[in-house]
Amino acid sequence: MASTITPRKTALTRLATTESFTAASSASSVASSPVDTPVQSSSSTSLSSLSSGAELDDGKSSRRVQLVDSYGNDFQIPDYTIKQIRDAIPAHCFNRSAVRGLGYVARDIACLATTFLLFHHLVTPANVPSTLTRGALWAVYTIVQGLVGTGLWVLAHECGHQSFSPSKTLNDTVGWICHSLLLVPYFSWKISHGKHHKATGNVERDMVFVPKSRERYSSDLGRLSHELSELMEDTPIATALQLLTQQLGGWVWYLLTNVTGHTFHERQSEGRGKGKRNGWGGRVNHFDPASPLYEAKDAKLILLSDLGLAIVGGTLFALGQTYGWSNLLVWYFVPYMWVNHWLVAITYLQHTDPSLPHYEASAWTFTRGASATIDREFGFIGRHIFHGIIETHVLHHFVSTIPFYHADEATEAIKPVMGRHYRSNVEGGSLGFLASMWRSARMCQWVEPVEGADGEAKGVLFFRNRNGLGLPPRKVKPMATSERPASGPKKGLVLVGDSDEDEA
Repeated sequence: MASTITPRKTALTRLATTESFTAASSASSVASSPVDTPVQSSSSTSLSSLSSGAELDDGKSSRRVQLVDSYGNDFQIPDYTIKQIRDAIPAHCFNRSAVRGLGYVARDIACLATTFLLFHHLVTPANVPSTLTRGALWAVYTIVQGLVGTGLWVLAHECGHQSFSPSKTLNDTVGWICHSLLLVPYFSWKISHGKHHKATGNVERDMVFVPKSRERYSSDLGRLSHELSELMEDTPIATALQLLTQQLGGWVWYLLTNVTGHTFHERQSEGRGKGKRNGWGGRVNHFDPASPLYEAKDAKLILLSDLGLAIVGGTLFALGQTYGWSNLLVWYFVPYMWVNHWLVAITYLQHTDPSLPHYEASAWTFTRGASATIDREFGFIGRHIFHGIIETHVLHHFVSTIPFYHADEATEAIKPVMGRHYRSNVEGGSLGFLASMWRSARMCQWVEPVEGADGEAKGVLFFRNRNGLGLPPRKVKPMATSERPASGPKKGLVLVGDSDEDEA
């Protein structure tokens, strides 16, 4: 039986003190957590050496530290293999049809063209004299075009994974055209996105929505790690502004500066990352062939991606000069912003949820990372316009070459193998999807190990926050001044319960 993460509305209930978790850190206390415990698999087996916790010696007796997610649900490391996953999927689910794929592309482009022609010819001053009504109707136009445009984006995403058809040439041709039309550097994105799939959930190698460590989060606030408990919670207005900024500019900022990507560019195998960093002017982006996101062999593909953007950008400039920039704003750029919004929302919620783990490199495997994703539900729009990218993402991370029209069947096939490790949150449908954005923004501020975890278990990280929601962060105390390293105070912190030589 698969587990479905369906937290109650009371999931945001505040926990008053850290001590309240200390007293409830055993497995039996999980039932009293502020959310429903995931449904257990009736066939769950014991795990590998990590199991679900770590044996610690506190000097008096041996005790087991139970790994728990941000809700307080007990967590176990996946113990199945990729082979088991692939063997469970019916063979026909791997079949790709060029005709079927092209049919979906034709459908989406026809919808975009038809919608434009209908509004352009019908929503005019002659037919709709009221300026307010015309404005409202054109606003509807931008929303509809944004939804369908997102569907076209997803089909290009299929091309990037070679799940569109058996032909790599056709896949990359269609993907390059469709993504260029949406101002996406196709090959540049394809390469970095492939690396994301190879390192999902690895905080040192993943390429998008890599969560901050506690130290980095506190440093960004100008604080030391132990001072987080002294800060007031974020106001709802601050959270709303954060989400608004993310949804409006997150995608473009990611392409330009690699925001939310990993920061370990110095490790790039060809030495391309030396002196480079994420952020404006850091020379880590999706347009420069010398970016550390790529290898030297990728240069021609990066330039081809840039060429596609130049062609579409030049066409848009000509259209703006001819028909007016205000018209082009409504016809193209506002729908383009809607596409970016949906893209960021979908990706954010696929990899950011209080139930999901992340892993340090020492504890990460491909199977564990692929399991650290979650399916959601977005109703008719999700399944028929967004081509199921929201509802079948877990399967997609295990086998990304399965086309979306077989993904539902393949998802059902792998659920018995995954058991309790399959995660979905379908409560509330489309409205629940949108509500999850708020919950994740409030609860998922940084990741850290479970308090008291040792050994490999210390490399399994879960979301925590300073808003008093879910389980509280670990208790930390300042290191004595005489013990602080010469490098400065930001690393001079010892976690309560850890050995003296382990620094945060």
